[in-house]
Amino acid sequence: MRIDSFAFWLRSPGEGEIRAVDVPPPGDGEVLVRTRYSGVSRGTETLVFTGRVPPSQHQAMRAPFQEGDFPAPVKYGYLNVGVVEEGPPELAGRTVFCLYPHQTRYVVPAAAVTPVPDDVPAGRAVLAGTVETAVNALWDAAPLVGDRVAVVGAGMVGCCVARLLAGIPGARVQLVDVNPARAAVAEALGVEFAAPEAATGECDLVVHASATEAGLERSLELLAVEGTLLELSWYGDRRVALPLGEAFHSRRLVVRASQVGMVSPARRSRRTYTDRLALALRLLADPAYDALITGECAFAELPEVMAKLAEGESSGLCHRVVYGSPEEG
Repeated sequence: MRIDSFAFWLRSPGEGEIRAVDVPPPGDGEVLVRTRYSGVSRGTETLVFTGRVPPSQHQAMRAPFQEGDFPAPVKYGYLNVGVVEEGPPELAGRTVFCLYPHQTRYVVPAAAVTPVPDDVPAGRAVLAGTVETAVNALWDAAPLVGDRVAVVGAGMVGCCVARLLAGIPGARVQLVDVNPARAAVAEALGVEFAAPEAATGECDLVVHASATEAGLERSLELLAVEGTLLELSWYGDRRVALPLGEAFHSRRLVVRASQVGMVSPARRSRRTYTDRLALALRLLADPAYDALITGECAFAELPEVMAKLAEGESSGLCHRVVYGSPEEG
């Protein structure tokens, strides 16, 4: 007997819808998951929603369980927390994280889900994919004790990076953003806050995550001699100008890309994707991350909410989708 389920699809750029889908019963080595929460990855998902994934990146940007193709119709997403309703005994009844789109029930290989630790609330676990990105960034950046660091861009990724950096002994960590409301988030994360024009320079490391040209330029200005800029922003189909004139060469600055699609070379020989995600989930035992959940809606409201998020009507951080009524799983 097939299982009734509902999924969020992008019908065409700027237009989402809820579709009924039939899910097959799980086979050997598979699990049936009932979704409790999913999270909207604002940067990537709003680019997908508006049809702005460049053709050259269509394959690279595919989510693990994506259906359809860019620009549309496509089922996209990768922050999903649910309960295993059927599956191997060691997983049955467990709360798990999966890189699955917004859907009420789904079947995946058992190896595709990661158990959520008992001390991590299910609602917070939707941040696992973002914390995983931050873990990879720190593996790439390799910050040292006592480093002077700025994180430019206080979105989901920037805030997760700042929280991890806050744990480095003696480090000066400043979260930089144009939105003064992010000061309260910075305080909850245990780091300083500054507007771009007031940010402290002479940084050993700057992590850029604002996805703006102005943020990228300011990041270079904040570096000390021979400092490193780690670029985490993804610009979709937009071109940005990188100011490589003036003091860029004389100060011997470094610009380096970091992206979660591959495990950092610093750990690739000793850590798998599974190891990295499990680490991210363990780190989410930290209640400070609750400051990043700034919006919530029911699953049925997602088409309307995604349109508003794509239009920039909400300036929050992680938007959490709640599943719960009988009709929604």
